[in-house]
Amino acid sequence: VQLQASGGGLVQAGGSLRLSCAASGRTFSSAAMGWFRQAPGKEREFVAAINWSGGIKYYADSVKGRFTISRDNAKNTVNLQMNDLKPEDTAVYYCAAEEAPYGLPSLRWGAYDYWGQGTLVTVSS
Repeated sequence: VQLQASGGGLVQAGGSLRLSCAASGRTFSSAAMGWFRQAPGKEREFVAAINWSGGIKYYADSVKGRFTISRDNAKNTVNLQMNDLKPEDTAVYYCAAEEAPYGLPSLRWGAYDYWGQGTLVTVSS
């Protein structure tokens, strides 16, 4: 089972990036999935999460209105569209999936069972 995150890079403040997370080895179509991030010297923090159908989405207050999480169960992928990026968004972004099917997505990183390797997002001022 593998989650592969991609799409990170260097962008100027106010710019946009789209992160993608592709799952392989099993389907996650019934699982909640989330994005977390970790900046240098800081703890991993919740960014966004989505339930199995895409009908329930949660966002951290710091990204609400700027980031959009979505999923394509047919392609076994989850995406994070990031607009109006700020220097404080600089971090390694991780996608994650829960094991339990059909549950509400958690905001706690400890609730997730599978993790991608992370993709670095750097926002310059």
